[in-house]
Amino acid sequence: MMFGVVNNNCEAIIKVAVGRIGSPKITVDAVIDTGFTSFLSLPLSIITELDLPWHYRDVGTLGDGSEVVFEIYKATVIWNGQNQIVDVAASDADPLVGMGLLYGFKLQIETIEGGAVIIEALK
Repeated sequence: MMFGVVNNNCEAIIKVAVGRIGSPKITVDAVIDTGFTSFLSLPLSIITELDLPWHYRDVGTLGDGSEVVFEIYKATVIWNGQNQIVDVAASDADPLVGMGLLYGFKLQIETIEGGAVIIEALK
């Protein structure tokens, strides 16, 4: 089970340990974004700091319907206590956790400032 908190902007935040495959990890605060279908997005500055390997380019559709090209990198995250290799999209936004990472889990959010965010594996 993983835990987070709702911040004063009404964003559900969790801590995610991320790093280059086989290397030490850093912990980032990431916003849960149920409209983001991939795994994780990170600012290019963090991707560069971690020296993540480039994987491919992908076209994504934003909430306003516009399409953008994302540079995709490979990383490992600790998710539910396990190392998992994931795609990471480079973005100008704060780190985001998408539905790809949440797949197979139950997400509960108390939508008040300071509310609990609980993520648990589905059986």
